[in-house]
Amino acid sequence: MVSTCVPLPEFCQIPIVRSLRDYPVYRLGPEPSNRIAILCDPHSANSSVTICLEIFDPGACTPTHQHQLAIEMFFVLSGTAKAFCDGKEVNLLAGASILVPSAGIHHLRNGGAERLYVLSVMIPNENFVEHIKTSVPSTLDDLDLAILGSKLPGRSGKAFDHECC
Repeated sequence: MVSTCVPLPEFCQIPIVRSLRDYPVYRLGPEPSNRIAILCDPHSANSSVTICLEIFDPGACTPTHQHQLAIEMFFVLSGTAKAFCDGKEVNLLAGASILVPSAGIHHLRNGGAERLYVLSVMIPNENFVEHIKTSVPSTLDDLDLAILGSKLPGRSGKAFDHECC
């Protein structure tokens, strides 16, 4: 099937297109800890949503916490997570997710010997991005880039497959 670009309607915002190397990354706490790449924040989305890539070193976990209004979804991309919410524990493998309700007391821990990669979505933002940005700036390392994608500038030469991008 041949793909063609169609003109955007006048009301459509210009989409934001990025590669892995473009996202701001922060390390939360002392090692072992997790790093968070901010994929989408309220400013870029023009909406109170936060989407992040969380990377947990072996043994790392988030502190136990809760959000008064926000729901938070964690989707495991690679690795093994142990999720805790309101006294319940569940193991999550790649492809599994957990939706934490508002006011749910929760934390997430790397339950394996390899790095854990999790996509997290929080709605509404509830100052989550602002909290992340007070942490130590960091980067994605070579292992992260190898696991998360092979179509990166400098490796395959093209970050996006669509001719419009």
